[in-house]
Amino acid sequence: MKTLKLLSILFIVTLASCSSVNVNADYDKNASFSNYKTYAYMKNNLDNIAISDFDKKRILNAIDEVMATKGFTKSENPDIIVNIFTKERERVEVYQNYGFGWGWGPYWGMGMNRPAVTTTPEGTLFLDFVDTKTKELVWQGQGTGYLTQNRDKKEAVIKEFVSRILAQYPPQIKKEN
Repeated sequence: MKTLKLLSILFIVTLASCSSVNVNADYDKNASFSNYKTYAYMKNNLDNIAISDFDKKRILNAIDEVMATKGFTKSENPDIIVNIFTKERERVEVYQNYGFGWGWGPYWGMGMNRPAVTTTPEGTLFLDFVDTKTKELVWQGQGTGYLTQNRDKKEAVIKEFVSRILAQYPPQIKKEN
């Protein structure tokens, strides 16, 4: 019984440690990230994003949640402008399947090579932070992962994308001696 509980806990920990979103971030090393306290969205770009209005709303709500936990507030006169871009593609994977078993004629013993092809939608979300005074990009985060069409799971997937990306902000700048 203890072994079963241990295996269950190990399985849950393993699932929790594996994430379906890969993130990267880059930044301007000369930017003063401690000066940024307020933000707003680049409104004219929001209309041009090729995703549904519901997904846009989910992304913006997720960003608002994470930014609030980091101490940021939305403002009409922001320190930074948040710009959003999305990209989607079909990820194609080919697997070679070999089988073993009995058959007639020359095919007994080892089965034939049967390639299997799967396609999965994969999306990338880019978050750009632009300094309003200098009008320059100071930080960019991106997350890439599998997408879902399941409406009930979309919100969780989008929250994972946004929270994993924004976990990289502000960057941990190492002081050189």
